[in-house]
Amino acid sequence: YLVGVGRADCTGPVAQVPLMGYANPDQVGGGLLSRLYSRAFIVADPQGSRRVVFVSADIGMVSQRVRLEVLERLRSKYGELYRQDNVILSGTHTHSGPGGYFQYTLFWITSKGLIRPALSSIVNGIVKSIDIAHENMKRGRLFINRGTVENSQINRSPFSYLENPESERSRYSSNTDKEMVVLKMVDEDGHELGLISWFAVHPVSMNNSNHLVNSDNVGYASYLFEQEKNKGMLPGEGSFVAAFASSNLGDVSPNTRGPFCSNTGESCDNPQSTCPVGGAAMCMAKGPGNDMFESTRIIGQNIYLKAKELYEKASQEVTGPLSSAHQWVNMSDVSVELNATHTVKTCKPALGHSFAAGTIDGVGAFNFTQGSVEGDPFWDQIRDQLLGEPSYETKACHKPKPILFSTGEMTWPHPWHPDIVDVQIAAIGSLAILAVPGEFTTMSGRRLREAVKSEFDSHGTRGMNVVIAGLCNVYTHYITTYEEYQVQRYEAASTIYGPHTLSAYIQLYRGLAKAIALNATQELSRGPEPPLFNVTSVTLLPSLSAENAPATKTFGDVLEEVRGEYREKEVAEVTFVGANPRNSAENATEHNFLTVERYSNISSSWRVVLNDASWDTRFSWSKGTRGQSNVTIEWHIPAGTAPGMYRLRYFGHYKKRVYLLRTITVPFEGSSSAFQVT
Repeated sequence: YLVGVGRADCTGPVAQVPLMGYANPDQVGGGLLSRLYSRAFIVADPQGSRRVVFVSADIGMVSQRVRLEVLERLRSKYGELYRQDNVILSGTHTHSGPGGYFQYTLFWITSKGLIRPALSSIVNGIVKSIDIAHENMKRGRLFINRGTVENSQINRSPFSYLENPESERSRYSSNTDKEMVVLKMVDEDGHELGLISWFAVHPVSMNNSNHLVNSDNVGYASYLFEQEKNKGMLPGEGSFVAAFASSNLGDVSPNTRGPFCSNTGESCDNPQSTCPVGGAAMCMAKGPGNDMFESTRIIGQNIYLKAKELYEKASQEVTGPLSSAHQWVNMSDVSVELNATHTVKTCKPALGHSFAAGTIDGVGAFNFTQGSVEGDPFWDQIRDQLLGEPSYETKACHKPKPILFSTGEMTWPHPWHPDIVDVQIAAIGSLAILAVPGEFTTMSGRRLREAVKSEFDSHGTRGMNVVIAGLCNVYTHYITTYEEYQVQRYEAASTIYGPHTLSAYIQLYRGLAKAIALNATQELSRGPEPPLFNVTSVTLLPSLSAENAPATKTFGDVLEEVRGEYREKEVAEVTFVGANPRNSAENATEHNFLTVERYSNISSSWRVVLNDASWDTRFSWSKGTRGQSNVTIEWHIPAGTAPGMYRLRYFGHYKKRVYLLRTITVPFEGSSSAFQVT
């Protein structure tokens, strides 16, 4: 094959923008723990014109808006080379990245609308990562390996899983998929290019009290792998690209100690995830660490170490033709043949009451509980008044789900949920990547993989390695099995196209697999094209206005100085007169907010040893009154840091008023005093 890899920043605005994932309106960005990246991999046939692009981006999920804009940019740049059938865009599902990049109304509610700078950063980053991969294509080889990851996940809806038939459950040793699949890429001289790992776990080690933008546990795994392979480079630099992509993580949590009542400390591992005192709002899962930062590192390191081992031992070469199959489908109206006599249908999208309960990884508001198969007259009444009552057809179709939001019947100012959904498979020799538009639960994913594998087998393409890539192309929430759907925990209440959603997808992906196996992908119907709503920006974000420094101070001045000396494992901290970090994101796409610098006696100059992409640094912004704000930079000095003289620097932009109505953006910087690390 010809192989190319690329990585580009897609962080976007790190302040004031709601973070996407927990749907908690209080969880807005207030700084940066680690940068977000888009990682692109292109595999092409050296003789022919066939190629496949796989992108894993450190974002909550790929939205339809992001995908349509990326495809438009690729078309204008490369013509018909990169298309909706051969480009897979997957989100890692971090819950600590900026939101606001959706065109469907439901997602505007918790992310304060459609936020153009956030959307543009993601689109630009994805396109740039593909550009870099495209420019770096070289002859190479691919190897695949798989293995088991321990101590890194639990099933967060075990009572739903138990609804699946005993005969099916008995074939599996665990209620989560512990298998990691690694694709290793080297050039023809054996120089390492990169890897993709697929593993099913929610990147929710960082909980919904976090305000620092970061890529969570899987992002930390990428960071460790890239730091190891790009020796001597700053984080985010260097040619080796390591993507830790999402899979069927629907019911899989990294919070391995399980759910406890945060007020009493007792377990709340019950079908409703509720506590005797305080109800469901008190039931939260704990990770393995003492705090969320440590838990993120522990889980991330587990995943990294297994990937490293599988990568080093990978010897099974991937060879064979490239192909890709794609259809757009109206998921609110699919007829599924369950057997010769029985046909069922999917439904218009709707969310159930338990959607509002959230999960043990991030509880909801108003004390909704998981596992509600009855509606609540109080909330139903409010819903009917504000949003309209669901139609009889939709209620009947979704049974036993009590509908909270009948999103498929809500169209103001735009539809609240998608009807047109992408289904897609890309095959690289013996590897088939199923790009799925949401979060399949453990058992849903197993059924889908098995169905696709048997479809390939029955058409003579035996021994395919089938992997699920999650959160691709358009976000449609969760996909549970029919049996899990019956008990209506969070994942089932969020299975928006009704009880037969999984059966519909299995039928559709079987059709794609058959087309690939029979080399008939060009005969697949394209399906109805998704809409691109005529909305460029609608936002409740505060506007960026002129800013001030306190009297006698200027931007970048130190307000609280570092100490003169620190030991390893201590935290060096400095506070500056700051400015809104959004100014920087809206001016320079790849703005670096901070550096840690070490004094070199040899060259008598300061050398940058860390930037803001490092997981050892934290950048926090806090807004004060009268247009003033502060920035605090922390360096958590790791064990093994070289002793010597260091300083912390800050780089920002402030808004300055020049006329009555006009402001300009002015760059500035600040530095702490020098301090000794001993």
